[in-house]
Amino acid sequence: MTPHSQIYAGAFADPVFAAQSVFRSLMDSFARPGSLGRLPASALPPSPLGNASGAVALTLCDHDTPVWLSPALTKSAVPQWIAFHTGAGIAEAKDEAHFAFVEKGAAVPGFDQFALGTQEYPDRSTTLVVEVEALTGGAPLVARGPGIKTETVVAPIGLPDVFLDFWTANRAIFPRGIDLILTAEDAVLCLPRTAKLERE
Repeated sequence: MTPHSQIYAGAFADPVFAAQSVFRSLMDSFARPGSLGRLPASALPPSPLGNASGAVALTLCDHDTPVWLSPALTKSAVPQWIAFHTGAGIAEAKDEAHFAFVEKGAAVPGFDQFALGTQEYPDRSTTLVVEVEALTGGAPLVARGPGIKTETVVAPIGLPDVFLDFWTANRAIFPRGIDLILTAEDAVLCLPRTAKLERE
């Protein structure tokens, strides 16, 4: 039986103000792909969902946004926590989800398993939220595209070896495709589908 305290606790202390401030940080990070954004409000979701991923869930999810969770998250108190604090239901299939969450160290599914939108409605795609070990210090990738003046380097630690292949295939179907939010501790790194990534 899941302790009620895990489900009911850990949300924003000031839900409206906190969600607004986190939303602004996320939008700023998406507008400047590859930049590190510090989240101004914290959440304490049940393990194994990380704090920054929990803050993203509290900010973006609601009763109209089905959520897919990785297997370990599904088996934890996280589904009930998200449902209680946001009203979002859990999607059984990846391609039914508006948002998908993967905890640190878990296998990241192929991006093409999620909703990719359509040519007419590219916004009907999944936003994938993946917690990694760190957002800096890993193998460098050069990012170019809208919102990046010339180029910037991103170097998260904890992405799968096939990540660049996943991302290149995702960008090839633009305007369709997923958008990606990487989280670690209290920070995020956002990669919209418009960003082009190459090894340095």
